[in-house]
Amino acid sequence: MKTIQLQTGMKSLKGEIIIPGDKSISHRSVMFGAISRGKTTISNFLPGEDCLSTIACFRALGVDINMDDPDKVVINGKGFEGLKEPEEVLDVGNSGTTIRLMMGILSGRPFFSVIKGDVSIGKRPMTRVTKPLSQMGAIIDGREKGEFTPLAIRGGNLKGIEYTLPVASAQVKSSILFAGLQAEGVTTIYEPSKTRDHTERMIRQFGGEVTSDGLVVSVKGGQNLHGTDVYVPGDISSAAFFLVAGAVLPDSELILKNVGLNPTRTGIIDVMKEMGADMEIINQRGDEFEPIGDIIIRTSSLKSTEIEGDMIPRLIDEIPVIALLATQAEGTTVIRDAEELKVKETNRIDTVVNELRKLGANIEATDDGMIIRGRTSLTGGTVSSHGDHRIGMMLAIAALLAKEPVYLENPDAISISYPEFFTHLQSVIE
Repeated sequence: MKTIQLQTGMKSLKGEIIIPGDKSISHRSVMFGAISRGKTTISNFLPGEDCLSTIACFRALGVDINMDDPDKVVINGKGFEGLKEPEEVLDVGNSGTTIRLMMGILSGRPFFSVIKGDVSIGKRPMTRVTKPLSQMGAIIDGREKGEFTPLAIRGGNLKGIEYTLPVASAQVKSSILFAGLQAEGVTTIYEPSKTRDHTERMIRQFGGEVTSDGLVVSVKGGQNLHGTDVYVPGDISSAAFFLVAGAVLPDSELILKNVGLNPTRTGIIDVMKEMGADMEIINQRGDEFEPIGDIIIRTSSLKSTEIEGDMIPRLIDEIPVIALLATQAEGTTVIRDAEELKVKETNRIDTVVNELRKLGANIEATDDGMIIRGRTSLTGGTVSSHGDHRIGMMLAIAALLAKEPVYLENPDAISISYPEFFTHLQSVIE
């Protein structure tokens, strides 16, 4: 296993970083371009491994996709009807977004397909998606009655349903919406709490209609979508690592540019401000679909907080680095209602707790979150990403607070969502 030595020693961070494209929006822009009629051009696309897996899957479905530049994608779509039965098993790699959203698309197509992923994907629960898609009329089978990959799908002849999500999940909601676009009648989804709404925004951006009223989302079947130009905002989940670094490292000031400010994703900003972060949002702009802005973060005096309830879906991917932030805040921070972390790339509750403990953090796991006692000095040690990109980046930031050497096992996982992470980090270390 590859191991690298991380930068350590309470460095100061100064400068600007242009945050790479949002992973969630990059995935969806490819999917919508593939199922729309006409040309779609995607700018500031994230060329990470997960998003490249999405492109590979749609190419296997017969879609014409060109990438002359790493961050620019041109798709010549022929609508849902342009998708062809794949000759091979569709491999999503490490991407949970790809597999769950594609299942909604494949469930509406009148052909047979098989979809799988890597070892991590093979452990992630799929019944939450296969159950509603089966209720709509898709025939889906897999290991343990469709709970785990590989999954075989025979789609077509879907009918709209009303469905109450058992967990707040944008992936499950989006999968049902993709199926609903192909179903007879109306599909209505009831959410337990608001999740990221990139799919709903993108349906409108590609000329479709979707209604959102609080926690109720509805879409009519039989719509024709049309190719368009998409600019992908910077990923706030990637920016989060530098937001935390800028707040906890001494004499630091960073400007993070082109960050997506979709209100269903900005929980990290709200929590950091609640904890006392010296943060400023400037140059807010963007079209009607996705707001964008620049964020200034400076060294901050932080206090503890409690994070729970409806806030959790707005920052679910940022909780690992928020846990690190809490180790540098005065008092005890409590995170609740985050059971969903157990079924991410790793069990992120246990993994965050175990890896930060190796560096001296005072942190413990609970059934639905964690308790972090600050303020704690971090020490050296050998830690592991466990193949989870967000764990790897969090540990790289944690190492900057350590005085002794820190070694990271499996650093290559970081390229899944942020291939230039270490280059960007090095560029702002003084």
